[in-house]
Amino acid sequence: MKGGGGGKGGGDQSLLTLAGELLNSVVSFLVFSFLDVLDVVLCLVYKLIDYFIEAEWKPCYCCSSYAGSMVGGGRGGGSSFFLSVNRGPKVVRLCSAKLQLEDVSDTLYSRPSRVSEFSRKAAVAVAANTSMSVKSPAPPAASFAVSANVIEMLRGKIDGRRHRRPQPIPLWSDCDCKVCNSWSRSSSAGGESRLYVHADGPGDGRRGTTSTDVLFIHGFISSSTFWTETVFQEFTEETRSRHRLFAVDLLGFGRSPKPADSLYTLREHVDMIEKSVLQVHDIKSFHIVAHSLGCIIALALAVRHPDAVKSLTLLSPPYFPVPRGEDPTQFVMRQVAPRRVWPAIAFGASMACWYEHVSRTICLLICKNHRIWDFLFKFFTRNRIRTFMIEVFMCHTHNAAWHTLHNVICASAEKMESYLETVREKLSCDVRVFHGDGDELLPVECSYDLAAKVPRARVKVFQKKDHVTILVGQQRAFARELEQIWRDND
Repeated sequence: MKGGGGGKGGGDQSLLTLAGELLNSVVSFLVFSFLDVLDVVLCLVYKLIDYFIEAEWKPCYCCSSYAGSMVGGGRGGGSSFFLSVNRGPKVVRLCSAKLQLEDVSDTLYSRPSRVSEFSRKAAVAVAANTSMSVKSPAPPAASFAVSANVIEMLRGKIDGRRHRRPQPIPLWSDCDCKVCNSWSRSSSAGGESRLYVHADGPGDGRRGTTSTDVLFIHGFISSSTFWTETVFQEFTEETRSRHRLFAVDLLGFGRSPKPADSLYTLREHVDMIEKSVLQVHDIKSFHIVAHSLGCIIALALAVRHPDAVKSLTLLSPPYFPVPRGEDPTQFVMRQVAPRRVWPAIAFGASMACWYEHVSRTICLLICKNHRIWDFLFKFFTRNRIRTFMIEVFMCHTHNAAWHTLHNVICASAEKMESYLETVREKLSCDVRVFHGDGDELLPVECSYDLAAKVPRARVKVFQKKDHVTILVGQQRAFARELEQIWRDND
């Protein structure tokens, strides 16, 4: 009788789970169908607003089908051009004299939606009824084809940019507060832009006779306060006396530069860390601690400096082995942003990844007004709760978040295998991986799959911890973990 009751209870639970998944699928279909349409509407709205306020008709990635009509123009001679690729014209922006085309993810301009699929089917139906021919999409190509007129235009833009300073004025939809734009004052005065770096340890970051250097890299839509307001507070005096601790705000986040003409590629992020931390502080060897998206940057940095890295500590790494036959960037985008309304963190990631203009609207409401949100939070909590999470989640621009998400997380799909192979074959440093079993954004399988590629990597799973609480809330315990790792590898 007990066995029968247990079986019935298990069956009821299975039915409830199935019903919940079905409801999630139905609601997700309706919500994301609406968002598909809303993003098209917002595209037109923002084009009009940008033109009237910024005097610039800015291209966007969702309108690549008519990108050729939007080349040129804009403030300071313009910064947009198109490339002819296998899926149609691709809109990108020139951010320096050297544009690395392989650094730009195709998910920026190719994100299949129900609206685009409906439009394609409608075009095929109209063509069938009117005896017109519709060109089928070309198979994936291995390289970009750049037309001659684009090459000529690029030459002019490169020559102009070499003598033009970055535009320090924030866009109308970006925050203009001192925190978000502290970097622009040094740039306008002729100084070189560098990342914001919080340094702690012997002599406030200056090298001591026995000090060891540690670099902390935060994740997506975060900042250095993710570390400085948590584990930095828990390190012992002995650790502070023996280690120089450097926590950076990545390019486009926190107090670091947020250039409007940057593509925020993985190469740019790594270059800025080298210039702002390794070179400025004369770092020759170092430990790395990274979270989420920061793990990708940490691996790229380690591959560049294989003999300098003493230990590699990765929290919740976004590693998804790509099945044979799958497009790597598109596969990773679907894993990180599955177009589901539940769990909530997946819904947020899906809106940020799939919808250029919806995500811009969210940044307009939240990031541009982070001072208001900070005031309201302090007012309603009677200033009893520390508000560092406001800076963690809100001090960035849409341009920075949008491009970093695609050009680091999605574009890294084709690079992660080679990075891990290099770590396995050419690096001798200790590799530790931490993950929460309740992480609904990046499942714990990501860490297990990474360890399968790097057998010496040791994985530790924290019970009942998610993507954020793997650190926040247990910072003292995690500080002890890090101190032990550094002692074992110094």
